[in-house]
Amino acid sequence: MIHLDHNATTPIAPEALAAMLPHLADGFANPSSPYGAGMAAREAVGTARAAVAALVGAKPGEVVFTSGATEANHLAILGALHAVARTQPARRHLVTAAVEHPATLLLAGDLAGRGWRVTVLPVGPDGRVAVADLEAAVDDATALVSLQWANNETGVLQPVAEAAAIAGTRGALFHSDAVQAAGRVPVDLAAVPADLLTLSAHKMHGPKGAGALVVRKGTPLAVQIHGHQERRRRGGTENVAAIAGFGVAAELAARALAAGAPAATAALRDRLEAGLLAACPGAAVNGAGAPRLPNTTNIRFADPHGRPADAEELLLRLDRAGIQVSMGAACASGGNEPSHVLTAMGLDAREAAASLRFSLGRTTTAAEVAAVLDALPPLCARAAAFGT
Repeated sequence: MIHLDHNATTPIAPEALAAMLPHLADGFANPSSPYGAGMAAREAVGTARAAVAALVGAKPGEVVFTSGATEANHLAILGALHAVARTQPARRHLVTAAVEHPATLLLAGDLAGRGWRVTVLPVGPDGRVAVADLEAAVDDATALVSLQWANNETGVLQPVAEAAAIAGTRGALFHSDAVQAAGRVPVDLAAVPADLLTLSAHKMHGPKGAGALVVRKGTPLAVQIHGHQERRRRGGTENVAAIAGFGVAAELAARALAAGAPAATAALRDRLEAGLLAACPGAAVNGAGAPRLPNTTNIRFADPHGRPADAEELLLRLDRAGIQVSMGAACASGGNEPSHVLTAMGLDAREAAASLRFSLGRTTTAAEVAAVLDALPPLCARAAAFGT
């Protein structure tokens, strides 16, 4: 199989798997235990914490390990809102964007139903939030601004530096879901002073079941799961094996960034994108013109007359040809609703349903891209005919 769905998940790096295996066998001790095996497990967690922190320019003590990105996002949003409200009761306002991950938008909707004021910012046709809209939305009642670093469906990069500055000026906290960005582009908290930052292991060739919330020193955070672990910020026995794999994955990602991996991935993505557009007359790039992740392209397919093709049919044909892509966020696949990201960008339901996401990774090769481009022309023609 040719895996071009790295934004859904990445293959685990052999080095990360090797780091995990001892903790699944003889090294099974609880890191809270006082004897030697427990201390060894605790040391493994600490080593991973330092590696994850280094990837994003944080301090090890600012890293809180979670079960994944969804929990980290919920801890960031709920923890920040409730902590701020305790000392500043007038601040009960959350600002986010229409293209956020479903986990964030569903939480925002729940908060709105429970009396919090929630502003969901629109995006332009390029998928980006306008800085002017951010400035207008954030006021003296705003407790938190939560904005993705990079979109999972289109790869579009949001103006996170500007958002952090706007939030700080109005006395609000800033959180960024950097799950798709970390390890693919530089994510440096010295350059973008986010108060809270979400990360996930399995988007950077680590295991599923391990995420992290970076909580900058001094940031108020109301605990959501009580316990003495993670400096009392997130209770529960640590998933030592997954965390160890996360740490190695973060270290590998940092090395790849330093070695110029984003540029190499972007060159492959651009070759794939140009070939797709040439092979499929009528196709277009969703988010074209916006700054994007180097690994992601979201293509809207159509027949030569501009009528939307059937992307689901094309996806199935690609799958039968041994090529894995997606129609959007993996967590939302299988439903009948069009992508909320693409409709927020102004596409109608048929255009959104005619779109596929191709997301490359460090393991993607030039030969794989060439094989996809060889397979596409007849598949595009059939999908276009099917769509009409």
